[in-house]
Amino acid sequence: VQLVESGGGLVQTGGSLRLSCAASGFTFSYYDMTWYRQAPGKERELVGKITSVGGRTNYADSVKGRFTISRDNAKNAVYLQMNNLKPDDTAVYYCSVVWRNINYWGQGTQVTVSS
Repeated sequence: VQLVESGGGLVQTGGSLRLSCAASGFTFSYYDMTWYRQAPGKERELVGKITSVGGRTNYADSVKGRFTISRDNAKNAVYLQMNNLKPDDTAVYYCSVVWRNINYWGQGTQVTVSS
């Protein structure tokens, strides 16, 4: 299993970024995918999740209405569209999958929101 995040960067408050996660090593369409983030000095927290069937999504309250998760099963990719970014969104963002009861993570991509 390999997960590779990309798309992070530096953005001003109110700006947007789209993160991507390229997945390989498993049958992508069969699995729910989750985005997490970890800010400096804080624990890793769940951002949101998209299901394998139906592409249903749910989000942490802190990002609801601003972030959107989508997936493209043909490309084995999951995306995190982030709008109206705030300084509190500054973190390393990770995609994750639980495969054969093991939680796999990518290397993460840094998002920094300047005030």
